[in-house]
Amino acid sequence: MEGVMMRGQTSMVLCVRDPDGKIQTQTKRLKAGGWASKVPILRGVIKFCEALVTGTKTITQSAKVSFPEEESPSTVAMFFAMVLGVVLAVGLFFLLPTFLAGLIPVQNHFVKSLIEGGIRLAIFVGYLALMMLFKDIRRTFSYHGAEHRAISCYEKGLPLTVENVQTCSTRHNRCGTTFLFFVMVVSILVFALTTWLLSLFEGAGAWVNHWGVRVAVRLALLPFVAGLSFELLRLLARTPDNWFFFIFKAPGLALQRLTTRKPDDKMCEVAIMALQTALDMEDNPDCLEMNFGEVLYKDEREKLAGELTAAGVTESAEVEWIMRVVAGKEAVKAGQVIKLTKNQKDRLDEIKARRINREPLDLILGYSYFYGHKVVVSSDVLLPRMETERVAEKAIEITNYKLQITNDVKVLDLCTGSGCIALSIAKATSAHETATDISEAALEVAKKNLADTNVEVIKSDLFEELQGRKFDIIISNPPYIASAAIDTLEPEVKDFQPRGALDGGVDGLDFYRRIIAAAPQYLNEGGVLVLEIGHDQGEAVKSLAKTVEITKDYDGNDRVAVVHEF
Repeated sequence: MEGVMMRGQTSMVLCVRDPDGKIQTQTKRLKAGGWASKVPILRGVIKFCEALVTGTKTITQSAKVSFPEEESPSTVAMFFAMVLGVVLAVGLFFLLPTFLAGLIPVQNHFVKSLIEGGIRLAIFVGYLALMMLFKDIRRTFSYHGAEHRAISCYEKGLPLTVENVQTCSTRHNRCGTTFLFFVMVVSILVFALTTWLLSLFEGAGAWVNHWGVRVAVRLALLPFVAGLSFELLRLLARTPDNWFFFIFKAPGLALQRLTTRKPDDKMCEVAIMALQTALDMEDNPDCLEMNFGEVLYKDEREKLAGELTAAGVTESAEVEWIMRVVAGKEAVKAGQVIKLTKNQKDRLDEIKARRINREPLDLILGYSYFYGHKVVVSSDVLLPRMETERVAEKAIEITNYKLQITNDVKVLDLCTGSGCIALSIAKATSAHETATDISEAALEVAKKNLADTNVEVIKSDLFEELQGRKFDIIISNPPYIASAAIDTLEPEVKDFQPRGALDGGVDGLDFYRRIIAAAPQYLNEGGVLVLEIGHDQGEAVKSLAKTVEITKDYDGNDRVAVVHEF
């Protein structure tokens, strides 16, 4: 259903087009056949049984891919369906022909068997013709035609392209339809001959003519008939294409007009994929078995790196991080990941599509790592940056110094955003902390990150809701980007992070002026103000207060301003 199965000597490939239009592939290695697979007749019986089992499995598997929303039948249900199918086949192709032949007043057992076989053949042809009335069956027959065309194209030595495949015939000498036709014809001869031989035994005429005996004998001989038909098909497939041998091939090829239809280009693409994969499996014994949706880890990693680079994402560490998120960090580190499952591949595609659109990876994943702590993030907060860790580090250093003098150190984190700085201080010190922000949405994020701490969270426009309170240390990473410069920033910043957390006014110093002007009212004696600043704002911030200590980040840029005197 919506797919093609190709089978080689050592492998089997099933390709199915899913509802999204993608071709899903499943490959399997086949075990080498034993001595029985080389014995004429017997090997045909084995192939016949394998075809029944494989056909049932592939139809079930392809249905799961083609119609994923529909509930898959249980193993018990599938078993009963197979049993019902066998019962219907026996009734339609054995009991019914025997019953109809019994209505004809012919006493000769040999002639009656021939008539019964003719009825069986007519029912078979009528059954195939009836199947053509169903739309789903017609599509299945079209995929059957695509399979034949792809194989014919390959056997002609043409490149496997849709254009070349569509020029080839939908009929093929080794088709299963021809095999079934041979089964019908051979069964007529074998059953008739067997019935005649049995009738030669004295007194056997009565019971040989009994319908139950005839059905039982035919069922018992069916494996032999299948084996003999397989040898006939195999022999004729190796004969030259001339008029003499065409006489024997023609009926089966004509019958294929009922079981093959002209495929469209997309069907041919599926057939080409199945055949090419099967050829690759045959040529390369190291090719791995793959279930539907599975992909090779190394191939997906290379694709990810290339597509991110093409999209302008230059941080190479992101490739490794994404693959660890998708496949499992520990498994990737241990080098144990060879394939990705369908769910993992879907997750990778989702992340990749959003990252190519320049959405920050932290935002896609919903968390960041800041100063060794996992921090929840959203589009309502400024994403924590590595440079800001220098601010947290400086604040922790000052806090611990003051805690050596007194155990009652009060810390205020203004414009807390995600609460990452407050969290780092809470985890590293025993200070009493308060975190504020003007954004209700940002505070909801901060509350999640500070849930396991004693940090007090307050909604406030800077110091507005803190009247009468004093602190020993005030920390802030305020908006400090000049308004006109925001649109020049990377898409990850300007398009996906709140503008209010970026915009520092015309020169980027608006919040520094407000904070430095108001801070003395909220600081205890000896208290300090710790600010994150832009890489080129050191001198400008120093001009706003009497004593300002500038600390650089690990890239050598001005990053932290500690105000001691105002």
